[in-house]
Amino acid sequence: MEIYFDTIKKKLTKNLEIEKIDIIDNSYLHKNHKSFSPEKFHLKIIIKSNFLKNISKILAHKKVMSVLKKDLNNKIHALEILII
Repeated sequence: MEIYFDTIKKKLTKNLEIEKIDIIDNSYLHKNHKSFSPEKFHLKIIIKSNFLKNISKILAHKKVMSVLKKDLNNKIHALEILII
């Protein structure tokens, strides 16, 4: 799991101007949901980025989701993005 989160951090850092990333796995909060799958994560990503902070919130989220497009199809069920 930690290796996968490091991969996410590397993808985002490589493709966007980011100073710091923290990833929180909230999957355990959703394990009683009907659509829960243990193979997919519910993540909260906290990104410190002057670049993303200075564009619209929608555009910033689109950029993050674009980088993680394959992951969102295969490994991530839910993604909460907080840009600081």
